[in-house]
Amino acid sequence: MNSYQEILVKHCNKILTDRRIFNKIVVLCEGQGSILDNKTVVNYGKMERMPDANFYRKCVPRSWSQGIPVFFNCKGRTGVIDTYFKLLELNEEDSKNSYLTPDKLFAIVDLDLQSQNIENYLFSNTEEIFSNLYQQGQVNEENVNNHRIWVTGLIHKEAYFIIPELQDTFHNHINIPMYNGQPIVLEDIYITMADAMINSEELKNLLPALSNRISYCTGLDCSDLEKLHDSWKAEFENAQDENRKNELIRALLMIKKVKNKTTQEDYWQQIKPPIDWTNSEESFRDELLLQIAQFYSEQSNYAKYHIPYFIQFLRQFI
Repeated sequence: MNSYQEILVKHCNKILTDRRIFNKIVVLCEGQGSILDNKTVVNYGKMERMPDANFYRKCVPRSWSQGIPVFFNCKGRTGVIDTYFKLLELNEEDSKNSYLTPDKLFAIVDLDLQSQNIENYLFSNTEEIFSNLYQQGQVNEENVNNHRIWVTGLIHKEAYFIIPELQDTFHNHINIPMYNGQPIVLEDIYITMADAMINSEELKNLLPALSNRISYCTGLDCSDLEKLHDSWKAEFENAQDENRKNELIRALLMIKKVKNKTTQEDYWQQIKPPIDWTNSEESFRDELLLQIAQFYSEQSNYAKYHIPYFIQFLRQFI
């Protein structure tokens, strides 16, 4: 057993012996704070106060008072998927010393640009999961029961922080968020992202495969990155109504990274507090994130809202 496997087993045993998961739905997600991060002090009981577990937990509707899922951060996408299968394996080997109910185990990972392979699963990679789970930008309700491992319908969890429907949430916030020194206008971010798209070598190389994600969106020329950029902007500028604009925005958020360590792009981090904010930028975004999570917690299982749909889907497993 190599060092990664040893860490993975410790991480999984920590979850399996956590009394909070007894007869509960368990959801594995990306995020820091677990043994997988090689932390010397790990408190799994407080993990749901940390991103991303905290965000998903806050998206649970207030009406859901009992049997609320327990969320665990598992570092990155690989960690989530490895944890999912290792939990099942260890539970089968020694179920008497486990609080896990295997039928109540789920995972959710970012779609991202690169597809990730998954061995010994119904779908061989994350892109296949996406293709089966989503249709024309919405959850494909006929196929949801095929999935224990979900991928986001937008490229990253952070893409859900800037969907058009959140504009009013930002405008009505007591401390109006700023972007480029002005009260945030989400359309400005979309235009910036569309212009930045053309410089992405990764997107350029993967575009032939990724074009399938947005093929339903008419008017987009995916034959190369420059044509996609030009066609997206032309369609956006000439959109006849908000529905068409939203369709184009969601297509953009399926393929354009919202955060990119290589290029230092992080549109969420570029949202700043107003000048009279006296605390840290991080605390401002944490507060804003709670408002965003509240927005999602108040949505029904309408298929265009992927995260609320996923949360409501879990409810049948209480």
